[in-house]
Amino acid sequence: MIVNQDRSYYIGASDTQQVVGNWKTKTFEKWWLEKLGFIQNQIHTEAMMTGTAYEHRIIDSLNIPGMEKDKQFISGRLRVNLDGNTSDTIYEIKTYKFQNGFKVPKHYREQVWVEMFASSIRKAYIVAYGLLEEDYNNFYRDIDPMRRQLFEIHYNEEFINKIYLPRFRYLSDCLDNGRFPKAEEVKLSA
Repeated sequence: MIVNQDRSYYIGASDTQQVVGNWKTKTFEKWWLEKLGFIQNQIHTEAMMTGTAYEHRIIDSLNIPGMEKDKQFISGRLRVNLDGNTSDTIYEIKTYKFQNGFKVPKHYREQVWVEMFASSIRKAYIVAYGLLEEDYNNFYRDIDPMRRQLFEIHYNEEFINKIYLPRFRYLSDCLDNGRFPKAEEVKLSA
């Protein structure tokens, strides 16, 4: 659960989709202005608030000894917050509308790969929890283990080294120098 909402000057694991995506969009431009500290993201959807409200209780429902919550790793411009972890495993919580079902999207896997990179923890699970309509109206409902699924995520060193890190390092340099990034200037690893 993120307490400090200021996301300027740091790039987080949840920003991975922007780091590796298309930099010639209005979405990227707005994200970059947020990173430079010119604007602040004011988006607070019902789904976001509900997911945040349930996050710690979903972690607790796993009943895993040695579980930590909200551990943060900072290295240069990289700032990664883990939802839950033990000494050898990351647990990334994702909520969704139960009636829609859940498949792990690519950007969730990429986010977890960056979490694994930043923390040096090479075992991870996405913990998906299906929310019912009643859950959006009452944040104190019990966690139903039947609506909880674990998806193991295997570390992808090639993605980190060849795709993510060259772009992340370039973006870090752009942040340091207060300039707008250009994808064609990134030197990708071979």
